[in-house]
Amino acid sequence: MKSLSVGIVSLVLTLSLGFAQSSLTFIDKNTGMPIAGVVVKIPSQQNQVSDEEGQVNIQVSKSIFISYSHVAYESGGVQIEENENRTIFLVPITRPLGEVLVTGFESERPLVHQAGAISKVLEYELYRFNENSILSAFNTKPGVRIEQRAPASYRISIRGSSLRSPFGVRNVKVYWNDIPFTSPDGTTAINILDLSNVQNSEIIKGPGGSIYGAGNGGVISFESRRQVTENYFSIDYGLGDFGLNRYRIGIDQQIGNGGVSASYVHQQSDGYREHSAMDRKVFQLALHSNPNENQSLSTQILYSDLDYQIPGALNAAQVEDNRRQARPGSVGQNSSIKQKTLYGTLSHELKFHQKWNNKTALYLNTTEFENPFILDYKRETAFSYGGRTKFTYDAIWGKFPVKIIAGGEYQYGKTLAQNFGNRQGKADTIRFSDDLITTQAFLFQQFEIEWTSKLLMTLGFSENFSRYDIDRQIDAGPGNPTFNSRTFDPIIIPRVAMVYKLNDISGIHGSISSGFSPPTIAEVRTNEGSINLDLQAERGTNYEIGYRGSYGIFNLDLTAFYFQLKETITSFTNDQGVVLFRNAGATDQKGIEAQIDYAIYRNQLSQVQEIKLSHGYTGHFFQFSEYSSGGADFSGNQLTGVAPNTLVNLLDVRTKPGFYLNLTHQYVDEIPLNDANTVFQEAYNLIGSKLGWRTVLGGRWDFEVYGGVDNLLDETYSLGNDLNAFAVRFYQPAPGRNWYGGAKLGFRY
Repeated sequence: MKSLSVGIVSLVLTLSLGFAQSSLTFIDKNTGMPIAGVVVKIPSQQNQVSDEEGQVNIQVSKSIFISYSHVAYESGGVQIEENENRTIFLVPITRPLGEVLVTGFESERPLVHQAGAISKVLEYELYRFNENSILSAFNTKPGVRIEQRAPASYRISIRGSSLRSPFGVRNVKVYWNDIPFTSPDGTTAINILDLSNVQNSEIIKGPGGSIYGAGNGGVISFESRRQVTENYFSIDYGLGDFGLNRYRIGIDQQIGNGGVSASYVHQQSDGYREHSAMDRKVFQLALHSNPNENQSLSTQILYSDLDYQIPGALNAAQVEDNRRQARPGSVGQNSSIKQKTLYGTLSHELKFHQKWNNKTALYLNTTEFENPFILDYKRETAFSYGGRTKFTYDAIWGKFPVKIIAGGEYQYGKTLAQNFGNRQGKADTIRFSDDLITTQAFLFQQFEIEWTSKLLMTLGFSENFSRYDIDRQIDAGPGNPTFNSRTFDPIIIPRVAMVYKLNDISGIHGSISSGFSPPTIAEVRTNEGSINLDLQAERGTNYEIGYRGSYGIFNLDLTAFYFQLKETITSFTNDQGVVLFRNAGATDQKGIEAQIDYAIYRNQLSQVQEIKLSHGYTGHFFQFSEYSSGGADFSGNQLTGVAPNTLVNLLDVRTKPGFYLNLTHQYVDEIPLNDANTVFQEAYNLIGSKLGWRTVLGGRWDFEVYGGVDNLLDETYSLGNDLNAFAVRFYQPAPGRNWYGGAKLGFRY
């Protein structure tokens, strides 16, 4: 018996001597405070939790990979050696507004120090919904609405800016990784992007022309993953109602101080309505390097092959009879869009002095576009290039910290655009053919000064130049081929803004900004062949005041604005059903936008770790102030296509075993569908839910499975109506109650 006891003690000592102790300390990256309750998962050992000092001691006999997670911080993993003492800095997920950094107006500051209505859409918010598009996440932000007339047919409205967009994205400037993604002609094909091509987004609501050029609606800045932090392979698969299938394969590989990442995504669906199928393939390759501590270099290639059908709008009787039917003629004429796009970028950032740095980005883009429609058949081959450069100077003038930002942007686009007749979905006799050239450029300057530790002032302006040439090579109509050119006078766009920091957690901001938006070539050169050179650029002035604050678990963001727009561009249809455009006097746009979010419960050590609520309200009280057309006076009418009131409520629950639940409610007020305000879409409520489970297996494998339901109430509504529609075909019915699900698997190697 004595020899047995000695043997057991000897064995325990032998095993213990075979292990070395390593120490981990978890620190909040923003505050520098230790983090208690971090769950550390160690291969073949019991999970451990960091103490009040943020520390965990683990026994290791060799180099191992451990993963860590916390309900309030971004998860991750790290390789640990024997006898290593490692400090790990964690980035909060839900942070006070004073800790949320945004780069709006080219000035990286905490959100409470930004003078402007800026919303941030984080990666976890994008994946909170069905992962087939960015639509649902963006529609939770006050003042923002993405509409979908058919799968992959999007329209973006920021503060009612889609009035002139019967289809496509106009009047909103879009960037991808700080590079112009909006074409030189003012349109943006966001439908070529998959959700996986976006990690985080920022939205500037209202004119951003002082530093971003044309566009009264605002600015959207998409950002894909910039840095490769680990070697990682992942595969995702999703499916759902109406034949939805989506799979993604991705790989990240560290190389020296940088890395390479690649992904391929294929998404297809049959669509809710007849003739609404979609097929999209997207490949992205990114290379990142840091030659030294003062430089970074990135290059990306994006290829998108998109093919989707257009079911067309219905009138009220057709919706009542069968909301899933296509517009008569859409199937026979194969109304659809095929678009192949190759987009290449190069970005370089250099800090060449303690006070100076420069960031320059260039891009090339080619697109093949084919669009059979009920009335015609359109083909386009486009090529464009451009870039943006920015210099930043930080210094102290006297006792005042200042920042000077100066730079420029240039874009050139050339398109061969041909319109044919459509004979049962095939291109028939050519009607007209144009060579289109668009050039736009602007210079921007911005001066920031901190008058006191609490008061920050910003002065900025841009000088804008734009021109387009329409060289008609073929005209099968009664006219002769002609050359048409339009050069817009140089436009100065100013902005003045101030922020007063009440304390470390709250502030008041106000601004006055100007904006302009010239007509796009698609609005000047219409599908029936006419060229409207009389269409004027929109001009507007925006007055804005807001308050932001964080109070423990509460974040509050409140903005009130008044936007006056002149030479408003609106759409209408002629007797043949062709969409045309005109300047419609002036509009008055008064609004309130508010968002509050708070964690009503948070405890990393309990079974239910977090319960979080968020509420967003949009009050857009817009009207035509001066608008007469065809003998009718629409002055005083509500602005077409804008819901006066929108409310969003979110509930998120996360648990210790890894289960999570997301609930979403959205109320949309009735929407006027024509300028006369005689037709409205009825108000509706949408409720959706998503339930999932995520875990880390063996320290290296990430696994997640999820499922959800959209439109639980089976509401009848349109997510993208046709405004001022021909033959009263206003409605593009959205799906009724539908389900989706999927699984994800990732491996660190």
